[in-house]
Amino acid sequence: MWNHRYLPMLLGKMSPAAFAAIMVFLITVIALFTPPYIGMADNGDYFRILYSNGLYFNDPNYTNHYLGYFVKNYGVYQFYNENGATLFSSQSMFIKASLLINLLFHDSQLYDIRFQAGMYLVLYVAAIYLLVEALTWKMSKKRGYLIALLSIFILGDTGYTAYFNSFYSESIVLIMTIFMVAAGILLYRKRYNDYWMLALFVVSAIFLTMSKQQNAPVGMIIAIFGVFFIYIRKTKSYRIITASLLIAVLGVGVGSYVLIPQGFVNINKYHAMTRGVIMGSVDPEKTLESFDIDKQFAVLGETLYYDPYSATAVDSELMQEKFYNKYSVASILGYYFLHPEQAGKMLNLAAQDGFSIRPHALGNYEASTGKAFGSQTIFFSSYSLLKDWLAPKTFGFVVLWALIIMGLYMPSFVKAIRLRQPRNVLRLPLILMMIVIGLSGIFVSIVGAGDADLAKHEFLFTLVFDLVSLLTICDLIAKRLWIQEVEDITDNKAMQGGVHHA
Repeated sequence: MWNHRYLPMLLGKMSPAAFAAIMVFLITVIALFTPPYIGMADNGDYFRILYSNGLYFNDPNYTNHYLGYFVKNYGVYQFYNENGATLFSSQSMFIKASLLINLLFHDSQLYDIRFQAGMYLVLYVAAIYLLVEALTWKMSKKRGYLIALLSIFILGDTGYTAYFNSFYSESIVLIMTIFMVAAGILLYRKRYNDYWMLALFVVSAIFLTMSKQQNAPVGMIIAIFGVFFIYIRKTKSYRIITASLLIAVLGVGVGSYVLIPQGFVNINKYHAMTRGVIMGSVDPEKTLESFDIDKQFAVLGETLYYDPYSATAVDSELMQEKFYNKYSVASILGYYFLHPEQAGKMLNLAAQDGFSIRPHALGNYEASTGKAFGSQTIFFSSYSLLKDWLAPKTFGFVVLWALIIMGLYMPSFVKAIRLRQPRNVLRLPLILMMIVIGLSGIFVSIVGAGDADLAKHEFLFTLVFDLVSLLTICDLIAKRLWIQEVEDITDNKAMQGGVHHA
């Protein structure tokens, strides 16, 4: 029989990173793979990614489940699939891989989304391990386990992992962001091989950038801040490789933007105007005229592209010529710049949803459970519920948070520059990169689509907020905010390995 006295012995042999990874695995298995199965309902977006990857909706009552119920089974195309890709996304690679596993081990006609969830979970556990290893490297076991517990509490939350049982690209965003942050911190702390960590950082950045059109700016931001990685080693080969990889990330960011289908551009532009610019304007007619748009289009204010009844056909040539062609992202940015009060209102509106890990409108249960339409699980959801309840819902708080984080890390950054220690310089740029990526999620959401589906569009911000806050708390606990952590020998060819030091 199990004896609780063996627990300290077991934990003594297990690293905090392994403990965190195992616990997140067990919690997620219970949530997603044992009845009642937890997932996320379709908000109507699944069709964008489903058909082109060989799957279709096989439930005749599927539309009745929109928003309210999670559906885990889908049909598999048996013959010719005439549906081309409606969008370009790295998510397709993972769906096709899970479909292959499904065909090999389950059924050739019926797709169970839990095969995708299982694949995501394996990747997620690996990401959690690397992140906690990075956070607890050279930390005492006692403090290391405290960090591990905090990581489990935050990143094991079902608000995050429920996305695995869905066709939302937030699963890719979650996993790849954690891989990227972990690789960056491991590079900074000189843990593992620099080249392998650089490769992990770049690959994760590419998958993250390509996961959804909204993330196109992410690749550009990473490429800019990634310049600091070039200088952590003096060897010419390393610097050439790093610079080349960063250029590739930049190219992926630009390419992701260029490849956005025109249909999706119009949907986002429609919402940017109707659910953003004219929705918050005191004089919508005058605002439209400032864009050289006929003031009669003011009747579209606060409407959605998908509304069943509209004053005009939203996909008509008239709309294209007289409405969509009249403005761009740049002109909307210019409008908000000239109207700071309205921009502030939109930013505060965004902040209200910026701390919600999962949208309130999406149910988590299957209809067969008998749960009420739209019911959401509370299993291992304490963090997401507390965060949503306690976080100040103003953009001012977001700015204050960012300034505090930068202020805490600035002294060590300045000292590292003064001492000419490029690796020790790396930490603040890495944190700034994440903060800018998170803020871009807010700005792109507002400028690109107004307040339409903000909670899901701002997922990257809420994830970045958690990761940056977690890193800061860990450094406070370890008392290493202001120290130079790494013996900065930039041309040292011997890579660091080793174990945790007590």
